[in-house]
Amino acid sequence: MKNSSGRRAREKRRKEREVAQNATLSHEDHFVNLRRWLKERGFNSRSLIPASFTDTGRGLMATRPIKAGNILISLPETCLLTTSTVLKSYMGEYIKRWKPPVSPLQALCSFLIAERHHAAASAWSPYIKVLPTSYTCPAYFSDDILDLLPWGIRKKASGQKERVRELYLYSRPFFSSLQPLFSLPVEDLFTYDAFRWAWCSVNTRTVYMEHAQSDCLSREGNDYALAPYLDLLNHSPNVQVEAGFNKVSRCYEIRSIQGCRRFQQAFICYGPHDNQRLLLEYGFVAPGNLHRVVYVDVGALMLCLHKGDKQLQQKLLFLEENGFLSDLTFGADGPSWRLMTALRLLSLRPEQHASWKSVLLGAAVSQDREEWCVHKAQTLWQRLSDDATDALKKLAELTDSADQARMEQLVVVESLRREEQEILERARDVLRNLLPQPPSWQQDGFQNTGR
Repeated sequence: MKNSSGRRAREKRRKEREVAQNATLSHEDHFVNLRRWLKERGFNSRSLIPASFTDTGRGLMATRPIKAGNILISLPETCLLTTSTVLKSYMGEYIKRWKPPVSPLQALCSFLIAERHHAAASAWSPYIKVLPTSYTCPAYFSDDILDLLPWGIRKKASGQKERVRELYLYSRPFFSSLQPLFSLPVEDLFTYDAFRWAWCSVNTRTVYMEHAQSDCLSREGNDYALAPYLDLLNHSPNVQVEAGFNKVSRCYEIRSIQGCRRFQQAFICYGPHDNQRLLLEYGFVAPGNLHRVVYVDVGALMLCLHKGDKQLQQKLLFLEENGFLSDLTFGADGPSWRLMTALRLLSLRPEQHASWKSVLLGAAVSQDREEWCVHKAQTLWQRLSDDATDALKKLAELTDSADQARMEQLVVVESLRREEQEILERARDVLRNLLPQPPSWQQDGFQNTGR
């Protein structure tokens, strides 16, 4: 007869090790206060507790098994911070009087800044205190860190910084109108740093929830809802959930499709986003992301093309008009179909002009043109690989003198670049198999790829 108590003891020790590695945070004062505050508003989750995880930082741990198809978390409407919350607050009358109307995003940012200033006197203080004090979104990046991003996301990241700055400057007259609410000068409270923090809090932590259009707000999208406690759930591209506001229960609900084991971190999925999108919108990178790719920008593409092609500009215009100059990528399985299709069209000789449309639809090209495409893909691969390597060297130099906040930003960018390197390593093996094998002395890279 087998010793069942031995098995139970081993299982108990295994679970104890898991709990030890993923330290619970539920005993910390700010989480105790948050859970007490939420309970007063109708929420009391015993199946998920705050914890610190070795790989993702803080998140929510399941205290009991959650079966597939069951509700992971259900947060009452009374716990959600929306534009309706703001309009019903002390700030509501000021928003209603202001012309032109402020946007839903401006209203939420203004309220967050004010509530953080009110500190313990704020009705939302237990939630404000668990929000990050800064973020690793590009809006926080200095120019030297922005320069270490891949070219495509670098432009978007710079655009994000500019949008936040412009929205802040545009909002300053409205901030001035709030002066009667504060004893301190509003310019000392509604600073750019405070606005950037509020903007990132809304951008990274809100869930999608449709609201009725308000006449006192602008017509921009009003689908934000800050969801205390629920927003502690981390993203994983490998899980499936169903999420949305239940109009019957009046709760924002997340249902787990796969379930979650006891003492494991509970995850949600923000969507099928690649790592560049995750970094841009949420300030993190998901290692081993199923959707990760390396983007090829038009500038890199131009550098590997022959400038003597008199049809080059016409070809590029044709590709752009047909949507083939964006989302050109390398993945773990090599160059994407879109990238190779774009290269096939660029490979065509002047007398093959009539074949342009059919090539975009998937028609094959001659063997010599196909080899030309593979060589150009190898050239692109080399440029991307060199760029990632150079960026990692510069990142290592910057970490020597970085403070904590700057170090966190550098770590995120480094994670993106290392994920990029791993994808390119896999793509190289695929590219090598697309042509006859070169001599052994050429195996470490792609030499003599210009053709």
